[in-house]
Amino acid sequence: MTVNEPVHDTFEDTPAKDRDPDWFKRAVFYEVLVRSFQDSNGDGVGDLKGLTAKLDYLQWLGVDCLWLPPFFKSPLRDGGYDVSDYTAVLPEFGDLADFVEFVDAAHHRGMRVIIDFVMNHTSDQHPWFQESRANPDGPYGDYYMWADDDKQYQDARIIFVDTEASNWSHDPVRGQYYFHRFFSHQPDLNYENPAVQEEILAALRFWLDLGIDGFRLDAVPYLYAAEGTNCENLPATHQFLKRVRRDIDAMYPDTVLLAEANQWPEDVVDYFGDYQAGGDECHMAFHFPVMPRIFMAVRRESRYPVSEILAKTPAIPNNCQWGIFLRNHDELTLEMVTDEERDYMWAEYAKDPRMRANIGIRRRLAPLLDNDRDTIELFTALLLSLPGSPILYYGDEIGMGDNIWLGDRDAVRTPMQWTPDRNAGFSTADPGRLNLPIIMDPVYGHQVTNVEASMASPSSLLHWTRRMIEIRKQNPAFGLGSFTELQSSNPAVLAFLREYEDDLVLCVNNFSRFAQPTELDLREFDGRHPVELFGGVRFPAIGELPYLLTLGGHGFYWFRLSRVASRIGRRL
Repeated sequence: MTVNEPVHDTFEDTPAKDRDPDWFKRAVFYEVLVRSFQDSNGDGVGDLKGLTAKLDYLQWLGVDCLWLPPFFKSPLRDGGYDVSDYTAVLPEFGDLADFVEFVDAAHHRGMRVIIDFVMNHTSDQHPWFQESRANPDGPYGDYYMWADDDKQYQDARIIFVDTEASNWSHDPVRGQYYFHRFFSHQPDLNYENPAVQEEILAALRFWLDLGIDGFRLDAVPYLYAAEGTNCENLPATHQFLKRVRRDIDAMYPDTVLLAEANQWPEDVVDYFGDYQAGGDECHMAFHFPVMPRIFMAVRRESRYPVSEILAKTPAIPNNCQWGIFLRNHDELTLEMVTDEERDYMWAEYAKDPRMRANIGIRRRLAPLLDNDRDTIELFTALLLSLPGSPILYYGDEIGMGDNIWLGDRDAVRTPMQWTPDRNAGFSTADPGRLNLPIIMDPVYGHQVTNVEASMASPSSLLHWTRRMIEIRKQNPAFGLGSFTELQSSNPAVLAFLREYEDDLVLCVNNFSRFAQPTELDLREFDGRHPVELFGGVRFPAIGELPYLLTLGGHGFYWFRLSRVASRIGRRL
């Protein structure tokens, strides 16, 4: 079968039969790079058939929804975010039939699929751009933002400051400048042109017709530009997103839109849309600022960085949800921190300049935390318990490391480590043919850090993570519940309640490396017995006096505040 040959699908096996408008609130997401997960044909590159073959593992882990970064046709100068065809699969990943087979297989296992969609720009190799530069008066002449000089939109910040000196580049073919918020090989689309809007909507429908369950909308704050502004979060951008939402709600119910808007919370909430209407733009948005503050809180051994950003986070519409993450395929972004905080983060987590990219840190979770199991568990517990849906990054569940000797953000995109064997079980190709080299160092190398070894060890991080996901699913308060921070007598301890109907969970987290006591005012729950969720152990009853807890270094507790006394050790 050739790429883009029409695919027949009855969609009888999709989750459409089980309407669940809130599925994304309960879901645990898992970001997986097709290129780096599993190679099925021995060419050294991960592909869709390889990913399909590993779905049993992902089902076993307990994830509910897979997020696939771009797998579209692309020259791959920016990891696929430089799309050259919105409706074609990159041939080395497979074809559309492979994609449909993958989506159907995921649905059979009860997992949903969302894909990245790059709305802001295309590759300069996209036929639209090639036609636009060659024929200014033709049908594609106005698909991009052209100007005779580079003087417009001077207030628009440059995002990739270490590679780009301007948001404008000169095109010798057309003899004009074109606007780009990211790399110069990624020209911005011109959304003032109605034809561009229709093209994007048609491309979205194309993938929805193939059965996917939603999109991560890449770089949505930058769709429109206006003189005298920073060209971010403009009203016209929100109006277009409302149109996207209307069209999708009408034709594809239970589809989720996840906004990638790296902004402050007070600006991000606008991407949920009208509050009174319950939200009429994106269903979800990443909570970017909370992520670096978890890292800050641990090094400062203080809850305040996390407490303060959560306190500043506005309420969101009822039908919406935050997306929470610790790491992903990009650098650990430090855009949403002060200059002082950025210097602190670099000093603590990126002492080697090779660990930095743009204004962030290109390292994975385990090496960021010095591979300390207690700290990794604390971070994962926060990921799974803070308000929002957690998004895991492939390989973090086994503590994979990074390779800072690779270029750009490839440091955190190395092949999944399945076994201690050749190429970590990722591919049968000669090692030199691999898309990216397998990690070989003595701490994070595939010989010691791999799925096979983790599966064989009941006390591994992998088994622990699976159990935590299971507990989260048993308690709807984590996905659907309210959030209330409790006053802790110890500044190193963050305590909060998650509540949904009769499910009430108390989470207590110690950001210090040393054991810490704390007292909590739990008088309103007088008579209840906290039951620790991991082991099912019943703690002493809550009374009128402050409730005393002692936590180990970087320790945490999840308690259900049971209304009825339960037998010790009984699983709830």
